[in-house]
Amino acid sequence: MQDLAACKAVGVPREPVYHGDYSFNTGRLKQFSALDYVFFSAVLVISASIGLYHAWKDRRKMALDDYLLAGRSMNPLPVGLSLLASFMSAITLLGTPAEMYNYTTIYVWIGLGYFLVIAGAAHIYIPVFYNLQVTSAYEYLEKRFNKGVRTAASLTFVLQMILYMALVLYAPSLALNAVTGFTLWGAVISVGVVCTIYTALGGMKAVLWTDCFQVVMMLVGILAILIRGATTIGSWDAAWESARRTNRIFFDDFRADPSIRHTVWTLVIGGYFTWVAIFGVNQAQVQRAVTCRSLKQAQFAIWMNFPGLCIILYLSCLIGIFMAAFYENCDPLKAEFVDDSNQLLPMFVMDVLADVVGLPGLFVAGLFSGALSTISSGLNSISAAILEDCIRNYSKEIPDGRARLISQMLALGFGVVCLALTYVASQLGSVLQAALSLFGMIGGPLLGVFSLGMFFPWANSAGALTGLFGSLVFMFWIGVGAAVKEPPQTKALRCISNCNITAFDNATLTALLKPWKVTEAYDTSPPNELYTLSYLWYSATAVATCIILGMAVSFITGFQKPSELDPRLVVPLCDTIFPLYLLPERVRRPLRFGVDHTGKFEKKAASGEHTKEPGISTISNDSDPEKHGASNGHGDKAHNGVGEFHDIDLGNGAHPADDSYDENGKVDTKF
Repeated sequence: MQDLAACKAVGVPREPVYHGDYSFNTGRLKQFSALDYVFFSAVLVISASIGLYHAWKDRRKMALDDYLLAGRSMNPLPVGLSLLASFMSAITLLGTPAEMYNYTTIYVWIGLGYFLVIAGAAHIYIPVFYNLQVTSAYEYLEKRFNKGVRTAASLTFVLQMILYMALVLYAPSLALNAVTGFTLWGAVISVGVVCTIYTALGGMKAVLWTDCFQVVMMLVGILAILIRGATTIGSWDAAWESARRTNRIFFDDFRADPSIRHTVWTLVIGGYFTWVAIFGVNQAQVQRAVTCRSLKQAQFAIWMNFPGLCIILYLSCLIGIFMAAFYENCDPLKAEFVDDSNQLLPMFVMDVLADVVGLPGLFVAGLFSGALSTISSGLNSISAAILEDCIRNYSKEIPDGRARLISQMLALGFGVVCLALTYVASQLGSVLQAALSLFGMIGGPLLGVFSLGMFFPWANSAGALTGLFGSLVFMFWIGVGAAVKEPPQTKALRCISNCNITAFDNATLTALLKPWKVTEAYDTSPPNELYTLSYLWYSATAVATCIILGMAVSFITGFQKPSELDPRLVVPLCDTIFPLYLLPERVRRPLRFGVDHTGKFEKKAASGEHTKEPGISTISNDSDPEKHGASNGHGDKAHNGVGEFHDIDLGNGAHPADDSYDENGKVDTKF
């Protein structure tokens, strides 16, 4: 590990650089003021007020669609902001600066992965769900496979979300408690209770509008610490030079080794599979997308996330660079001012913002706004999934009023479960890596089973179940093994050359004088070598495992006949992805693998005429509905594709919105 000689060799200055009552000069951590608590409380009050307002405003609307899907009539702006807030949470705000502090700048490449994620979600996955007009994303799996696959996937999603929500709630509370004296369980309980109440009472509309407020608070908090941190460091050049000295500047690792924690390929390709499992098939995101009035508006809401994701990512990275420069001469981890890297940002906030009364509270308000948005989205989506996939799917017809009450009770119940599981989250280490590992270990198999259904028309229900459970077992084996064995990782240079030891107590001095931990040689023999797999490859590995197992079992038990499938359930990539859709029709026809997409790019006009997409006219015009299988779960049969509808009843009384189409009656789902 790094030592004093290494820091001296690279030119880390020994003289005092930042004068003032900072922790490394005084040996003490600063505490919150009364005004800081006022800011925190104000965020909770405003969030609860927005939720209660919508609960009161819509108290006479008893339709379940109004509660779970905001009447499918939302503007894309609040939907887009809510999509952004749902998974860009306190995890990102704490974890990304810590990533810059502990490792290198190569993490910025994940921004390119975000672009691919948004394109894939908006033009491959979301159109399928929107055109089926689902409430639960897992309704697709029943239409494509059977009821058992739907229920199994839905319960897997519930497990993923309750663990993630517990992590999102506990991590910022623990970090703030350790650094600022902010009450731990007071924060956990107050945030959890307020969030649960406004989500249960106000439904989707309350969640969407509170998310908008919370995104604003997140950005205000980020900007406050970034601006103040920059003025404290003095200039961008000083921060960059510090990062260069401490080996943090690194952008060009193109190695194809999946055991390396972060490379360009890991961040772009592995990051794509990790995040498309969230934006493409996660119930929380699908449920928000289908609240829009049309498919085009839903796609616009999703594309809004690309600049939003990049803004939050790169601002957080900049904060990490300034934070690393500030603590270049006195590492808080070595001095044991903090126990782990999740607490570095709150410590930095208290060091540079505490002299401006209220600003630390503003940052905390932004941090917990991220937690509130994630938990509210999770509770709303879990209640929808359990209601639709595990209750209504196996029960007789439940009136909307009673179904709404059940959904509210589910939100309240899972809010309590989330609070109870916060202890589990305390055992997971680095919050950013833990969260993304969770996405890969559980979200990856879910992405795999959806991809199996959409892209492989031969897959059957036995293959889908085997692929789902097989990939879950395999990924938990890798993930748990990696947590136990902890493969070594190379970190940035950290120094203690300018800690003011005259102000430190005995415990801090003892910590500083302890030798740096020596990294032991890692045993790479099987199966230990498997545990070195980068956490960002978990999702891609799960998808590959699910598809391989699913197709193998489908082959053994008898392939599904593609010609019998409802074409709405299959995505012909040759008609969707650039540059494949530019190929001649004679080349693309066999790439549809026998699925009859007649009418896929048509909309039945009022006159009874059809408008066709150029290049699809040579597809068979056989209109016998029996060839396509009944497949919307209600006995309706239709020749509908991913991007288009006929003007038909979709089985739940919903029809495609008129503005899903352009002036030619077509929706563009290509990218």
